Amino acid sequence: MIFVFYILAAMLIFLSYKSFRGGIYYYRYFKQELSKPPGAYTPFATVIVPCKGMDEGLEENLAALLMQSYPAYEVIFVVDSESDAGVEVIKTISRKDAQKTKLVIAQRTTESSQKVENFREAVMHADAGSKVFVFVDSDARPSKDWLRHLVAPIENESIGAATGYRWFLSDRPTFGSEMRACWNASIASALGPNLKNNFCWGGSTAIRRDTFERVNMRERWRGTLSDDFAVTRAIRENGLDIYFVPQALTASVGSCSLLEVIEFTNRQMKITRVNAPNLWLKSYFGAAVFNVVMITSLAIMIFSSRNDANVLIAAVVFGLISIFSIGKSWTRLKAVELVLATRWPQVKRQWLTQNTLWLLSPMLFLINCIAATVSREMTWRGIRYRLKSPTETVIISD
Repeated sequence: MIFVFYILAAMLIFLSYKSFRGGIYYYRYFKQELSKPPGAYTPFATVIVPCKGMDEGLEENLAALLMQSYPAYEVIFVVDSESDAGVEVIKTISRKDAQKTKLVIAQRTTESSQKVENFREAVMHADAGSKVFVFVDSDARPSKDWLRHLVAPIENESIGAATGYRWFLSDRPTFGSEMRACWNASIASALGPNLKNNFCWGGSTAIRRDTFERVNMRERWRGTLSDDFAVTRAIRENGLDIYFVPQALTASVGSCSLLEVIEFTNRQMKITRVNAPNLWLKSYFGAAVFNVVMITSLAIMIFSSRNDANVLIAAVVFGLISIFSIGKSWTRLKAVELVLATRWPQVKRQWLTQNTLWLLSPMLFLINCIAATVSREMTWRGIRYRLKSPTETVIISD
């Protein structure tokens, strides 16, 4: 058994080193992109915001969309019911600039996620002169230059979409919210300069209207639960690239309990299992190896004789993995700090949690992978779904 531990430990040290090196590249990419002048490509854009219920800080989130340093754009808010709790907030925000906003009521979904149904309806109401579609989540709080930076790369027609990602912050940190932030951070740093490996995040994605129509995106969304996986698949199948825009890394401000973070992360992994099974298996393997090696290392150090050579080896293994993991967390947060400078107090509070909770995050990933193994059902914004395939979604209850 100790021989198996040595093999897994060597593998994990190598993977941890690669991850640390990736963190350095991530930081360099942020510095490189932030040194570029703002792009000059600013065609009329349609920003589409699906809303359901009352997100924490909803009014501030939506207000940020009307304060973009972008010459001409419209914002379409879309809900599935006029009685939705967020409608009054949308109306309040819209009074500040009624000419720039629209409220669209989508039908209740029967074959897709409600978010996808909202998107499919909203694009039908875009201004005829709009050249770009931008999709953003209602819990995102973008900076004033977000739209300009996100749209700029798609001037190049070989770029099928430009994307940002979320970074969870909290005004009132809880263990659950900090655990969610740490879990999410590992996915955020998977994006970078490699245009072929990037993926779209539906909470901050821009796509040219002609590209959207050419890949038949509205129809390709039919039956899907995950809007972003579907867009990523369509872009790649058409031989186009996906550009990650660090300036579009968007704060998502809110707190949650530990049960809520488990529900959220389980849902993400179930969606991944169906839409990207190879990525799910890699996550499964990586989380399992990490937990086995780190727990075994601790057990050897605690329960073995002090004169046992395995104690020293276990300590070295635990130490090296810790150094590389903390190094990755540290460089990643340094990169994020460059973009979210206006949220310095909230980011500063994460220096402790981001550099310690990496030890627990793989355990949460393992729980998520196991949950995705035994079930494809999930509840999302009050609706119960079952995922049959990437293009088949069953509505269980709403």
